[in-house]
Amino acid sequence: MSPPMARPRLWIYRARLDKPSRKRKGQRPLAKLSARGQTSEGETDGSVSTLPSTQILCIGAALWDVIAQTERPLKPGYDVPGRIRRRMGGVALNVALALVAGGARPSLLSYIGRDAEGEALVAAIAAAGIDVGYLLRGAAPTDAYVAVERASGDVFVAVADCAALEREGEALLAPLRDGRLPVQPGSIAVIDGNLPEQVLRALMDLPGLRAATLACVPASPGKALRLRAVLPGGRAMVYVNRREAELIAETRFQSAEAAAKALVAAGAARAIVTDGPHAAADNSARGLWLATPPKTLSVSTTGAGDVFLAHHLGAEAAGATPAVALSRAVAAAARHVAGGATEIGAPT
Repeated sequence: MSPPMARPRLWIYRARLDKPSRKRKGQRPLAKLSARGQTSEGETDGSVSTLPSTQILCIGAALWDVIAQTERPLKPGYDVPGRIRRRMGGVALNVALALVAGGARPSLLSYIGRDAEGEALVAAIAAAGIDVGYLLRGAAPTDAYVAVERASGDVFVAVADCAALEREGEALLAPLRDGRLPVQPGSIAVIDGNLPEQVLRALMDLPGLRAATLACVPASPGKALRLRAVLPGGRAMVYVNRREAELIAETRFQSAEAAAKALVAAGAARAIVTDGPHAAADNSARGLWLATPPKTLSVSTTGAGDVFLAHHLGAEAAGATPAVALSRAVAAAARHVAGGATEIGAPT
């Protein structure tokens, strides 16, 4: 499902601060990364970094997003004119779609029904260049997500029907357990908080994923508590916004920095916390980094966190410096919020 608040509006990813990169002609810095008084400028070329050799698994929701938007004030019980569009969605699928732009061919592990909506969805996913060979198919209807957005792009209300994904549970992991999907050292697994807690715990303990980087992200504030299941063991990189961090920790935080420190203390290997237009924080045993998102006009926030995550993972896997990886991700999410991103797949 695409999250009601797009998880953090603009995701900021942890990175060690390297020497400042030289600006290439025609580019401009989009973010400054601060760490103990130092700064470094990042650069962006507007695309996901090329990473065709990196194995990436996207595990979680794949469904149709139905997004309604109106410029009129919204009131309960009122019918207002607006625009309704359908597009591919779900956290795991959104990330996979964005990664394809960098030359990756991620493998998607999800449930999709054999109904008409499911057949159309699988065909669209395959056409986008994503590996659909490990999908779980069945008679249950394909999941769906419906959101109503204000003119500002913020979600007014949303309903996520992930009943089939939750019901199938650990059956989604069969390709990882029976050897059909061998996991290479250095691979990346994006783990979607739409999955039930027992599946999240199973993924943390799965022998096949011991050599993989585990990037865990809640689907929305409403499902943030599920990420408590990934904290023990110190393996998970956790991506949340400040509100989600507060729900997980049952504590109010004045800043993303305070939230990131608390999540690492609670067991996360790395905590990346965003706070809307305010400074985001990235904390781990290697250090603490802060970054402030650029200002942008908001058209739609749905899926912005997925775009950020994909662009940063792509940049880091391709060997970009932390500053470059950060600025590429921030720029991609900002473009998406402003309505200019095309990585998340084609509206119908």
